[in-house]
Amino acid sequence: LVAVPTDTVYGVACLAQDSDAVRSIYSLKGRNGEKPLAICVGDVDQLYRYCHVNVPDELLRDLLPGPVTLVLRRSEELNKGLNPFTSLVGVRVPNYPFIRELARACSGPLALTSANISCQGSTLAVSEFQDLWPQLSLIIDGGPIGDIQSPECRLGSTVVDLSVSGKFTIVRPGCALASTVEILRQKYGLTPESP
Repeated sequence: LVAVPTDTVYGVACLAQDSDAVRSIYSLKGRNGEKPLAICVGDVDQLYRYCHVNVPDELLRDLLPGPVTLVLRRSEELNKGLNPFTSLVGVRVPNYPFIRELARACSGPLALTSANISCQGSTLAVSEFQDLWPQLSLIIDGGPIGDIQSPECRLGSTVVDLSVSGKFTIVRPGCALASTVEILRQKYGLTPESP
């Protein structure tokens, strides 16, 4: 398990195709096993390997890389031990060169979640998750992310479900809600669906 900076908050990452590592993330965070983990890839093109994409490629590239998690149908290629209770998976391509290079260097996608104990606030500096340090193999300190005083900076990525053709569902408003909804509605004509 490795702590990494992203474009939104600090995260904990591991190899998504390694079921033992995935279980370790749940243990580290004290996270409910029914709460899914997102995956992170280095480039938009890699989404097609791990997800069934039912939106235009241009839409993906309008939102990614960026502070958005897209929820899509998972492909058979993705580890069945990752989120085995759902046919969907959230995918991130952060707008942060380090994490993208790290993802490119790995043999498969990274499982990625915020560096905090479940139900606690997101972290914007490595000092804010000191209680997790002993269980981490490596901590990459990218310095403070955003404005540590700003509650908006702790919102994390905007999570939007695009698994139903022509529709979108906001799963978590996050830090890029207005711009994401504008792109989905105005440019692509998708309609919001209630969660």
